[in-house]
Amino acid sequence: MNPIKKIISLCLLSVTFLTCSIAQEKKTFEQPQLSDSSSWTMVILPDIQNYVKFQRNQPILDVMMNWIVENEDKLNIQMVMCTGDLVEHDDIINPDPKKMDQTGKQQWEAAAKAFAKLDGKIPYITATGNHDYNIFSYTHKPKTTHFPNYFYPDKNSENQKILREVTENIYGNPSLENAAYQWKSPHGKPFLYLSLEFAPRDTVLNWANKIVQQKKYQDHTVILLTHAYLNYQNEHIKTAKYDLQDANYGTAVFEKLVKPSKNIEMVFSGHIGSPNDPRKHVGFRIDKNSAGKDVSQMTFNAQALGGGTYGSGGDGWIRILEFMPDGKTVKVKTFSPWFALSSSTQDMAWRKADYDEFEIVLGDK
Repeated sequence: MNPIKKIISLCLLSVTFLTCSIAQEKKTFEQPQLSDSSSWTMVILPDIQNYVKFQRNQPILDVMMNWIVENEDKLNIQMVMCTGDLVEHDDIINPDPKKMDQTGKQQWEAAAKAFAKLDGKIPYITATGNHDYNIFSYTHKPKTTHFPNYFYPDKNSENQKILREVTENIYGNPSLENAAYQWKSPHGKPFLYLSLEFAPRDTVLNWANKIVQQKKYQDHTVILLTHAYLNYQNEHIKTAKYDLQDANYGTAVFEKLVKPSKNIEMVFSGHIGSPNDPRKHVGFRIDKNSAGKDVSQMTFNAQALGGGTYGSGGDGWIRILEFMPDGKTVKVKTFSPWFALSSSTQDMAWRKADYDEFEIVLGDK
């Protein structure tokens, strides 16, 4: 064969091989699936404030919620939890379009509408974050919020079935800002989900202590959800810049509620973040409670990924927790339904760092 023709043939063969390899790589992308068909799944949503504050970002949140509904059966999704900061500003009426183009009312409506996709299908529990309260003058004022007007007990019939306890908010009204939900897993394991307001007051922590100590909940695995708890260095948050009296952050919540308990085994939170740095949006640590059981404490957020505070809102990142049939092992994975939509971005749909994909063992002493 002519040397030039031989070189051309080899080049064409290489291009064909490379094309086939790329095509094969694209074909190997896998949507999330259970590692055991008997497992069940909990989905953790990060702070959603930067999705709802811009009209342009709200469709990304819709994609996330639609994905949950679409995969309810495939992944046996039994619970959805959100770490709070449902809005950027509780009551703003004249937003700066460069910072947000939605009023407080529009933001609350967008958040409630997004969660409505799960209403009547899957129970969900959301914490309230600092942005959900009217505390941004940095002078002392009560933590007032419009949260109860948009997230109320009969909004989701699946929530109503498991709601057991609530206590009063700053207005003196019972509210889901502080609530307890009793639920039994498909494996028969009893759980108590406890959601507490941002920087919970002492009266709230006292109420929560009484709840977890009740005899009827003593054999339950308690999962605590609150907004500001761990920083990215895996330390309990000691304080914050808000001029709030009677406010408890991570360190105080751990010392006053988590550590003295015998059945709190998991804590979830959000709040933290740094532009385009996934590592500074997450935290994890294990401590012992008074019964000597491991308490796995996980912070997950994404609010400043995808362009910072005024970017995409978080690139659609969620956490998928697979609870294995042994009743102890929980497999944690980090996934973006938004990136998974297109073959051109599917290679970015999984985060595989050791702080994004790991296992938790419940009940270890």
